Amino acid sequence: MSGAIWLERTLSPYVVSSQMVPVIGLAPIVYGIIHNAEWARIVMAAYVTFFPIIIHTLKGLKSAAPEHLELMRSCGASLTARYIKCLLPSALPGLFSGMKIAAPLAVTSSIVVELMGAPDGLGVLMVSSLYYGHAQVGMFWATIMLSIGIGLISYLVISLAERWLTPGSLSSGPKEVMPHE
Repeated sequence: MSGAIWLERTLSPYVVSSQMVPVIGLAPIVYGIIHNAEWARIVMAAYVTFFPIIIHTLKGLKSAAPEHLELMRSCGASLTARYIKCLLPSALPGLFSGMKIAAPLAVTSSIVVELMGAPDGLGVLMVSSLYYGHAQVGMFWATIMLSIGIGLISYLVISLAERWLTPGSLSSGPKEVMPHE
């Protein structure tokens, strides 16, 4: 657990300050440097999604029960065993919470990169449909609905993975409580 606190104290100022750069300003710079629309989308999606995922994962690492870690230490468990058997399972709910927040952000950041000069994609289709005015209003709304659908599907896939990989966590849904007899 002290490793998670050390990691958080070390990385937090850099992670927080990196998020102060507006995506709308960074996207054309990344696209101009990389000159590849696919890689620019990936880099911007990673940039935008890194913050919520790392913050929630660190919170999950810190939520490991100290008595469990102490028991593992007293039994002579290695650092690797403590991470695999105690810290990682306690970090998974936080990791999935961060991923569920980050999934729609990744879609939005990819569209912003496409608006900045990519040759194809939903952002390009949105701009071109707006260029033609009322004749392409249906196409504009179709791209909006498609981007919403992509965000929702990615959120649902992450939610299903969370239910499958963390069946006992509180965030995986309501639990059935057995009444006392």
